[in-house]
Amino acid sequence: MLVSRREFVCNDGILNMSRNVGRQADSTTHTSRATPPAAPGNTQKDIATMAESKKYEITVSTQTQFIPEQSNEAGDRYVFAYTITIRNTGSMGAQLISRHWIISDSNNLVQEVRGLGVVGTQPLLKPDESFEYTSGTAITTPVGTMRGSYQMVAEDGTQFEAPVPEFTLSVPRVLH
Repeated sequence: MLVSRREFVCNDGILNMSRNVGRQADSTTHTSRATPPAAPGNTQKDIATMAESKKYEITVSTQTQFIPEQSNEAGDRYVFAYTITIRNTGSMGAQLISRHWIISDSNNLVQEVRGLGVVGTQPLLKPDESFEYTSGTAITTPVGTMRGSYQMVAEDGTQFEAPVPEFTLSVPRVLH
């Protein structure tokens, strides 16, 4: 089994496990902010803007894996598991409310998934806390992509989105 570590993933359905973890997984990460940070400067306003953007910061890391025992190449079914670690790297607690995923295969067949929480929960993450879960998706080709976002609400009521950059799902030895 090939395991690739990528920037974010998700689509609930095939595998569903979760746990709170004390540290971030050893994998590629992406930091999402509610607002872009201010350009470095010497003014109090610049410092305040940077501190404000740091309040709403979520770091996401993923690990993907092809699952041959649940796949059927003759039937155009390729199953992938992904483990996601969501870490609150901001200075304020935030709750994951919902998710949105866009899953594409190499024939440009697109699936969109929207729903409340992840694996049946809406985790509240205090600063420096993380939440990890494993789920899966099936596509009709050996290679595809996923991207998406988490919709979050901070403890002060501020709503923000934590985007998930596109990552690749690939059967071993298909891509170099």
